[in-house]
Amino acid sequence: MGTTPAAAGAPTASGLTEEEAARRLAQAPRAPARRSSRSYLSIVRANVFTVFNLIIGAFGVLTLVYGDIEDALFLGVIAANAGIGIIQESRAKRQLDRLAALVAPHARVERSGTERTVAVEQVVVGDVVKLAAGDQVVADGTLLAASGLRLDESILTGESEPVRRQDGEEVLSGGFVTEGSGAFQVTAVGADSFAERITGQARTFRHSRSPLERAVTRVLYVTVFFVVTLGALLVYSLHHRQLGIHASVSTATAGVVTLVPEGLMVLVSLTYAAGAVRMSRRGVLAQQLNAIESLASVDTICVDKTGTLTEPTLRVVEVVGEAGPGDPALGEALAVLAASTSSPNATAKALAEAFPGEPASLKAEVPFSSRRRWSAIQTDAGCLYLGAPGRVPVGEFDAEAERHQREGRRVLAVAAGGDSLPAEPDELPPGGLRPLGIVALAEQLRPNIAETIAFLLEQEIEVKVLSGDDPRTVAAIARDVGIPVGAVHDGAEIPAEPDSLRPFAAEVSVVGRISPDGKQAVVQALADQGRYVAMIGDGVNDVPALKSSRLAIAQGSGTQMARSVSDLILVSGDFGTVPALVAEGRQVLRNIRRVARLYVSRSSFAAFLILTIGTTSEAYPLLPRQLTVAGTLTIGIPTFFLALAPSTGPWRPEGFGREVARFAVPVGIIVGAGMLAAYLFGLHNLDLSVPDARTVALTTLIIGGIYLILVLEAGGSRTRSTLVIAMCALMGGLYVVALALPLTRRFFDLTVPSASMVLTAVLASAVTIIALDLSGFSLRTALPAA
Repeated sequence: MGTTPAAAGAPTASGLTEEEAARRLAQAPRAPARRSSRSYLSIVRANVFTVFNLIIGAFGVLTLVYGDIEDALFLGVIAANAGIGIIQESRAKRQLDRLAALVAPHARVERSGTERTVAVEQVVVGDVVKLAAGDQVVADGTLLAASGLRLDESILTGESEPVRRQDGEEVLSGGFVTEGSGAFQVTAVGADSFAERITGQARTFRHSRSPLERAVTRVLYVTVFFVVTLGALLVYSLHHRQLGIHASVSTATAGVVTLVPEGLMVLVSLTYAAGAVRMSRRGVLAQQLNAIESLASVDTICVDKTGTLTEPTLRVVEVVGEAGPGDPALGEALAVLAASTSSPNATAKALAEAFPGEPASLKAEVPFSSRRRWSAIQTDAGCLYLGAPGRVPVGEFDAEAERHQREGRRVLAVAAGGDSLPAEPDELPPGGLRPLGIVALAEQLRPNIAETIAFLLEQEIEVKVLSGDDPRTVAAIARDVGIPVGAVHDGAEIPAEPDSLRPFAAEVSVVGRISPDGKQAVVQALADQGRYVAMIGDGVNDVPALKSSRLAIAQGSGTQMARSVSDLILVSGDFGTVPALVAEGRQVLRNIRRVARLYVSRSSFAAFLILTIGTTSEAYPLLPRQLTVAGTLTIGIPTFFLALAPSTGPWRPEGFGREVARFAVPVGIIVGAGMLAAYLFGLHNLDLSVPDARTVALTTLIIGGIYLILVLEAGGSRTRSTLVIAMCALMGGLYVVALALPLTRRFFDLTVPSASMVLTAVLASAVTIIALDLSGFSLRTALPAA
């Protein structure tokens, strides 16, 4: 559905005037702002409205109504966690939005007879919009001209194959140009078109969740199960014992709230956001935050040659024609080809720079297609063909073509012949063409590319090169940058059968003359073998492979289509940032593994208490407010810093749940048993009051919790270990201050510890630490090296 342009200032094929475009833009309803990241509402919702916060909030209300207001202190901790998460993610959003503006889609419009580039939001009804390969259709309209135009309309129709479009046909916003060029007149924008909804869908193409996200989710599902079942058991026990409402609420809150790892998901989101901000400072835009962590899991990277290993620009090295090197007749033919193409790519721009000329009057054109790997134009003088050797005949120039290809150069063949161009071009040009010569182009290796490849290989990440160029050219470049070149194949050799394709994909290191479908087939075959595959590309021909990869990375200088389906965008176009991305992702993995073990250990500790003393007639060993103190000093504050600090050590996400459980379950039981023994010993053997016994229990718990932080940091760098020890000393000091000050002591219902209480807590802590040490949780390697 669209609107009809007003008669005044009616648009023509040459476009609107600047004045008319400005008037229509002023009168048009303001379109919603294009989102390049999560909305502020989404950030608030993700940090506040969670299942765990709902459970904790319910117990908070019960505590405020039926218990002591001091025991609702945990509500303040939850609010602080959510507030920190919202603030940090909002800061990350602003940083990412600024970076996203650099790669936001634009449109080329014809106004007052001049072509200019404008933001999508500035396109108005009546504008004439130009299209080239890789461009996005940004509004609804009617095609005024189409030259070999094919559109990927999969997000509109679900049709995976590009659709041919011709003059006079309607186009809808949301499609992408895969081949050819054209121009259309806009009939609907904004709310009257598909633009706002479909463009958003195109940009929000996303892969599934990362390995760590899936692992953390499984851990949380298990935790929810125990929260529900053990919480129900505790409530039933309290009901059966017929305790008063005040004692029941206090005990239930202490038991259930401690089960909940409320800060874990906040820290996961916060860690992702902080990593995204650090990467944005390096010129990398994370279109989904988990992409940085995903890169740490990658074991195979598939790259295109041009734009990744080499600079995206080309230069002409030599032309060889019938008159020998530098043939002027061949130069004239190349000038006509470069100047007349309706959709100039990097090759055409390099030819135009080397052989400037005026465009000819075209009768017909076959635009370049990565699927065909050739293009052609028809003028009054005849037909000219330009393409890869093997597609366009090279004739007597074959030896020269091979020499340049062995030297790592891109070679194109030029031929003439025929009275007209095929209306529906096949894979190969028509027969009977007369070879005119070859043109060799050189690519410059990217700065520091050899160091980047060396880093990836050291990290056991396999690099495969998939390129449309000649296999010999691609192999030569791969060797130059340090990629081990084993099997080299032509794209035509890719097996069709899955059983043959999988070993082919695993063995090959270089594939040349590969089609977009071939790239996708290789990437998919690697994924089917369990590989964690990243694809780096910048062109339309890379899009199918980008969609099939586990992690899609696009160059900032790439096409709108490639950028729209990618998880990470190298805005600066520097492949050399990938090592920093890998290091950042591995830091995310390491830190989240550590904090997850602490949070789940607390849940294991709470489960142990519920299953032991929680179902007896004994007073619960700790009040909710006391558990809040322990959680804040031994988990909340430390994990906030540990999650964001630089780190070293293991980083693989495999077995995340099992590893967390192997740590958390025994640790929770041992620490719980030590604390419970101190509490019961003080209560029954020393005849301490319940507040005195709880003071002993809390002291024992805090000492054990601080010890666990040091255990988790065992084997770290000297600097990090020293800082962690200092932080632990500070947490212990804060607890001593809380015991020393009458105000805090009264608030937390603690007492001044006597000598027997101190001795009991120290001995219980010592026994706990010895038990942990004998179970394999040792402090010895945590101390900084001498």
